[in-house]
Amino acid sequence: MNEIFKRISVRKFEDRPVEDGKLTQIMKAAMAAPSAGNQQPWEYYIVRDREVIKKLSECSPYAGCAANAPVVIVPCLRTEGLTFPRIGQIDLSITTENILLEITSLGLGGVWLAVMPEEDRVQKVDAALGIGEKLHAFALVPVGYPAEDRPQEDRYDETRIHYIG
Repeated sequence: MNEIFKRISVRKFEDRPVEDGKLTQIMKAAMAAPSAGNQQPWEYYIVRDREVIKKLSECSPYAGCAANAPVVIVPCLRTEGLTFPRIGQIDLSITTENILLEITSLGLGGVWLAVMPEEDRVQKVDAALGIGEKLHAFALVPVGYPAEDRPQEDRYDETRIHYIG
């Protein structure tokens, strides 16, 4: 799985649309994520509307890079009917990682911009998308063709590995 070793955070994008077929592949990868008790607490917004993307880019002090992305994927947490509600955000973390890995495999770039657990960000994104009470934004993932090319930093650190037995 080379995508793990190639994925970087991309914040600059070419002015080029992302094909529908690629977005479908990304969503298939997202929904292939494991979840506690198979509760699958996710729903997704795929945002192409320039005005909504601008609003999303203003929902966090770190989200400015989303303004020029051709697409922003917003993984959302359903809060109703969950077997393990306290694990919901962990499940959303896994699906978001799957999104980033599939983006990389398709020659696209993206970055994970945290929304949860910051309540003010959640409220701003929910309002920008018109989300109701039983669904809440988890993250923003701007997606597009990278306008930058750089290798992934090697983060392997043997001193952080501890063997027992």
